[in-house]
Amino acid sequence: MEYLASDKIAIVDLGTCDISEDELDEDLVLDKIGGAGITKHLYDQYASDPSDGNGPIVLGTGLLTGTLVPGASLGVITAKSPLTGKVSHVPLNLDAGMELKYSGFDYIVIKGIADKPVYLWIHDGILDINDADDLWGKDTWTATDHIRGEMGDDLIQVLGIGEAGEKGSDLAQLGINYWQSADRLGFGKLFGEKNLKLIAIRGMGLLEISEPEAFVEDCAELIAAIRSNPVSQKQGIAAATATLGNDDLSDWIGPLTHRHMACFNTPVATNTFIFLDEDPSLLKESATAEPGFLLTDISPLVTFKSMGLSIEDAGRVLKACAQYGIDGAAVAELSAKSGLTSAADIQKSFPDLKGPVESTGNSIFSSWASPGQETNENWERRQAVAYILGIHPIWFQMATELTEEKLLDLAGLGTEMEFTGDTLDEVIEDILA
Repeated sequence: MEYLASDKIAIVDLGTCDISEDELDEDLVLDKIGGAGITKHLYDQYASDPSDGNGPIVLGTGLLTGTLVPGASLGVITAKSPLTGKVSHVPLNLDAGMELKYSGFDYIVIKGIADKPVYLWIHDGILDINDADDLWGKDTWTATDHIRGEMGDDLIQVLGIGEAGEKGSDLAQLGINYWQSADRLGFGKLFGEKNLKLIAIRGMGLLEISEPEAFVEDCAELIAAIRSNPVSQKQGIAAATATLGNDDLSDWIGPLTHRHMACFNTPVATNTFIFLDEDPSLLKESATAEPGFLLTDISPLVTFKSMGLSIEDAGRVLKACAQYGIDGAAVAELSAKSGLTSAADIQKSFPDLKGPVESTGNSIFSSWASPGQETNENWERRQAVAYILGIHPIWFQMATELTEEKLLDLAGLGTEMEFTGDTLDEVIEDILA
């Protein structure tokens, strides 16, 4: 495929250490469009091996990921959730989706079980399986620092697990660098089962656009329309929380707020960085190696606040969750049910926590994007479109300017292909089947 793609699918067998490549066929894109449409197709294609435990893990990006389309930050991981037993989809946000798009591979199928701990290093159209014996047992922060230090590049995006994933916890979460991800479906456990400690990604590639001038012009018009919408003026995770129907957390989070951070090319910053070990008003670079924590998940914040925790205690618990590699929303829910009220006691409970938890939700899409909203058919369709085309799934719920028709038009301008609403309906039906 010539446009908006690298034209490569990697198939990695961890059991044999074999790596093969296929071309991304244009007919497949015309049929499945991209993102979850193709990752689901690839999962089904490679899920027949009975020796592969819970089956393959498939990484990919939406058709528009990494472009100038507002909110085009989404990458996707498709696998069978150990919590629900369903083939499900988890979004990759921050800069991970964009980095994967530019790594030289459009989709990566990971099958088999490694004999010993390994990690994948993906960059410049090259994929290596490397030994991870010295990383196994390390928390996610230490592992991220190790990889970035070894490669000499702080822009490497690391998708990794901590102790929870290594020990097979159902609540194990796949982290993105130092932070919690949108994994509410136990994908961290799947990495641990495959002895896969992490995936390190660096994207240095370029994307060709079929009609660049028209594409850029349409994106500029969209951005202008979005900037006139009052929703886009509200920045930070507290504002996103209120927009999605929860109580405004601004007064609670405010005293420790240092700055807000958006995922790649997303007009609204849905993440907030709080300082835990430094003055939040500090403007110069801190002498502390890591003075705070990036809040990326609404649900545990709402729960911890309702339990009476301070934002500092909640932040320290979520930092510990990220390092241990356990889902913060599940930790908050189970802590509330068991009556735990101190940060120290909550952290001590990590090794013994078990599901099921309501925060997993009942959808094949991560419930990370549903706080304050019902996961009904309209929500699921909006999520499916986001996962197919590569749009930030929380932002997509706020951005009424991003219609299905406009996104399909942009996909056509970018690829020199024609995508119809009927095709999109068929892809969504297949994903939801």
